[in-house]
Amino acid sequence: MHQSIKHLIELAFAEDIGAGDITTDNLIQTDKKAEAVIIAKEPIIAAGLDIAKKVFLKLDCNAKFSHLAKEGDPVKTGDYLCKINANFKALLTGERTALNFLQKLSGIATNVKSYVRLLDNKNIKLLDTRKTTPGWRIAEKYAARIGGAANHRFGLFDGILIKDNHIKAAGSIADAINIIRKNTSHLLKIEAEASDRTQVKQAIEAKADIIMLDNMKPDMIRDAVKIINKRALIEVSGGINYANLKEFAIEGVDFISSGALIHSARFVDISMDISS
Repeated sequence: MHQSIKHLIELAFAEDIGAGDITTDNLIQTDKKAEAVIIAKEPIIAAGLDIAKKVFLKLDCNAKFSHLAKEGDPVKTGDYLCKINANFKALLTGERTALNFLQKLSGIATNVKSYVRLLDNKNIKLLDTRKTTPGWRIAEKYAARIGGAANHRFGLFDGILIKDNHIKAAGSIADAINIIRKNTSHLLKIEAEASDRTQVKQAIEAKADIIMLDNMKPDMIRDAVKIINKRALIEVSGGINYANLKEFAIEGVDFISSGALIHSARFVDISMDISS
């Protein structure tokens, strides 16, 4: 499991358990075992089960975790996601942490899947963005993939994207692209943001590999697609959400990116029942 996920679990325990679970620790004095099931209380796309498993294993290294749903499975109301056999104390102490991970990540996967179904266009790839919860990026982008989206860059370190403020710093799109091309490996693709017809033409002339049409209206995007004429890949971004997604599914567009895939996803309703 990625180190950042382990750190998230440790952080969750530090803020929730702290010096100890005073209710459970003073109520249960034995190593009695129990069985628990985690249940979907609404239709969801399952995500985060392996993280929930790690939560309980951290509290009881002998815990047994059985998947009753797989990552990415559509789950109906009342369906069981998993079964856990563990120390009663571990189940009680780990319940909220495990559910928080499952509710958040399944919420993202469920939200993303709704976008994928609405888009219903195999020629356009849906992308997430860097608009993620600090510290949660690996987990949230994982959930976005489970829901059916593809990941945009993970951070500033793994992809070149020249945005409006970079352009201001360089003087123009052409200058920014030429400087970046001079200072980086020829193996790296260069994506540049364009907000109007002039910038689109400049990006094409400077041979950008990908052009992000930022905050453009659909008619402007259609015009830009004609100008680009397949000389670069096209990403559409800016203010795209579930309500307007289909307006941007324009022929010639290769990617649609939306921060709302992650930042507007809600916790879904999941609960845990323990049988003594």
